[in-house]
Amino acid sequence: MVKSLPSRTEVPIEETWNLKNLFESEEDFNTSLKEIEEEVNLFEGKFKGKIDSPAIILEALDKYASIFEKLVPSGTFASLSLSTDQTSTEAQLRSSKFATLSAKVNSKLSFVNSELVELPNEVLQKAIDESAAFQNYLQKLLVKKQYQLHPEVEKTLAAFSSTFNGPYKLYDTTKMLDISFDDFEINGSSYPLSYVLFENDWESEPDTEVRRSAFHAFSSKLEEYQHTTAKSYDMHLQIEKTTSDLRGYNSIFDYLLLNQEVDRTLYDRQIDLIMKELAPHMRKYAKLLQKVHGLEKMTFADLKISLDPSYEPKITIEESKKYIEDALGVMGEEYLEMVERSYKERWIDFAQNTGKSTGAFCSSPYGNHPYILISWSSRMNEVFVLAHELGHAGHFYHANKEQNIFNARPSLYFIEAPSTMNEMLVANHLLENSNDLKFKRWVISSIVARTYYHNFVTHLLEAAYQRKVYQRIDEGLPVNAPILNEFKRSVLEEFWGDAVEITEGAELTWMRQPHYYMGLYPYTYSAGLTISTQVSKRVLDEGQVAVDEWTEVLKAGGTKSPIELAKMAGVDITTEKPLRDTIAYIGTLIDELVSLTEEIDSN
Repeated sequence: MVKSLPSRTEVPIEETWNLKNLFESEEDFNTSLKEIEEEVNLFEGKFKGKIDSPAIILEALDKYASIFEKLVPSGTFASLSLSTDQTSTEAQLRSSKFATLSAKVNSKLSFVNSELVELPNEVLQKAIDESAAFQNYLQKLLVKKQYQLHPEVEKTLAAFSSTFNGPYKLYDTTKMLDISFDDFEINGSSYPLSYVLFENDWESEPDTEVRRSAFHAFSSKLEEYQHTTAKSYDMHLQIEKTTSDLRGYNSIFDYLLLNQEVDRTLYDRQIDLIMKELAPHMRKYAKLLQKVHGLEKMTFADLKISLDPSYEPKITIEESKKYIEDALGVMGEEYLEMVERSYKERWIDFAQNTGKSTGAFCSSPYGNHPYILISWSSRMNEVFVLAHELGHAGHFYHANKEQNIFNARPSLYFIEAPSTMNEMLVANHLLENSNDLKFKRWVISSIVARTYYHNFVTHLLEAAYQRKVYQRIDEGLPVNAPILNEFKRSVLEEFWGDAVEITEGAELTWMRQPHYYMGLYPYTYSAGLTISTQVSKRVLDEGQVAVDEWTEVLKAGGTKSPIELAKMAGVDITTEKPLRDTIAYIGTLIDELVSLTEEIDSN
C-alpha cells in the first residue's frame, strides 16, 4: 500500500544530500553574499568605463570569472535547499535573498559586456588571440554583438532579472505549495495522492481501476489551477517575446536557439521526423501493452504501465550502486571514483518527502562536486534514472576540471547526450549478463518505456506542443488555458492516432513540466539521445577507442559547438542519418518485445 509522504524532518539523513560542502552554516552563506557584493563594488570601481585594450579586457575577465565562481555556490545552496522542501519558510527566504543579490550583481556587472561589444572588432580579436582561456567567451560575444542594447538598457534589464524569473517561481509555488491533492477512493478504500506519488507510483500502477482513478483524481485537481498556471506561462512567454523583439531577432525561435548554437533546421527536423516516423513504432508498442494487459481499450492513462508488472525487480539504494558501477565500469577508473564518491559523500538526495521537487535533476556547481535529486521508489527502473543523472554529473565532473567557468557548459542541444549515454550503457550491460527471457524482456521494455519513451516521446511531444505555442506568440498573440489544452490534445492525437484514446485530462499534461520555462529545452532530450544511441553502439563495437573519444568530448565542455562535439564522438548530426538510425533502432526493440512476448506466452 502506498503511504502518504513524510515531512522533510522525518526522512533518514543518510537518504539526503549533504549541502555542507557548499556552506557549513547559514552564517557562512550570509557572509558569502556580503563578500560578493563588496567584490562587485570594487570591480565596478576599477573597471567601469576603462575596458579599452586587450590587456585590460583579459584582466577584467579574469576578475569577472572570479566573481561568478563565488556566486555559483551561493546560488546552488539557495536553490538546492528549496528544491528538497518548498514548504520551508527558511528556504523560501534564502532563495529570495539570493535572487535579490543576483539581480543587483547582474545589473552592476552589465557594463562588462556593454563595453566589450562597443570596442572595435580588431581590439576584441587581439584579446582573443592573446588568451585561450577567454577566446570562447569573446567569440560568442561577437556573435551576439548585433543584439546588444544600449548600456543603460542592459543595466536596467539586468536589474529586473529576478522579476523576469517571477512567472517560473509562481508556477513552482502553485505546483508545490498551493495544489493539495485529496485522497481518492475506490470500492471503499482510500489512496493518498500527490505529484510525487502519482508520477512514481500511480501512473504505472498495474491495477487498471486504481491507475485510471488516480489519473482522473490527479487531472481533476490540476484542472482547478489551469487558468492561474496558464497565466503564469503566458507572462513568461510575453517576456521572451518582448526581449526577442527589443534585441532585434527575426523571430523568438532565433532568439532562443542562438545560445544552443544550432539553427532552426536541426530543431524542426528533430520534431518533424519523430512525430512522423517514430509514431507507428510507438503505436505498435501501445497495442502490445493493451494485448498483454487484456485492456478493452488503450487510454492515455495506461501508457506508463510496465509490460510485465509481475517482473518489476525491487532494488535498494545500496544495490543500485553495484548495478551502476558494473554498467559504467567501461568509462574507466576516474569515472567510477566519481560514482563511488556520489554515494559515499552524499551527493544524492534519495528521500521522498512533502514539498520536494518532482522528477530528477543534477546540479553541477563549478568548483564543487555535482548534486543529484531523485525520489527513490525502490523500482529497478530508478537505476536508469540515477544513471541518467550521473551522466550529467560525470559530464561536468570532467568539464569543470578541464575548463574555466565560462567554457565548462556546452550548448543545451548537447546537454542530454552524456546523461542518456549512461542509460544506454546500463541497458547494454544488463542485456549482456542475462539469458533469461523474462529479464531480457524487462530490460528491453525498460529501454523503450523509460529511456526512449521518456526522452523520445514525452519530451518530444512537449517540444511539438511548445513549437505550436511559440508560433502563436511570434504572431503577437497571447495564450490561455483553453488554447494550451487544445494545442496539447492535438499533438497527442496526432502522434497516437487511433491506437490510444486520449483520456480527458491528458490535455492538462502541459501543466506538469517546468521545462517550458527553460526556452527550447524539451526537444534537446531526443537530440542528445540520438547522439548517445550512436555512441553507445560504437562503445559496444569498438570498445576503448570509442570510450576514450567520448571522454575527450566530456572534457571539452562548451569549447565546441554541438555539431563539433558530436563529430568528435563519430556522429554527424548535420545529416538525418543518426536520427533515422535511432528511430529504426527503437523499432527493432519494439519488434523484439513482440517476439519475446510471443515466445514467453508459448512456453
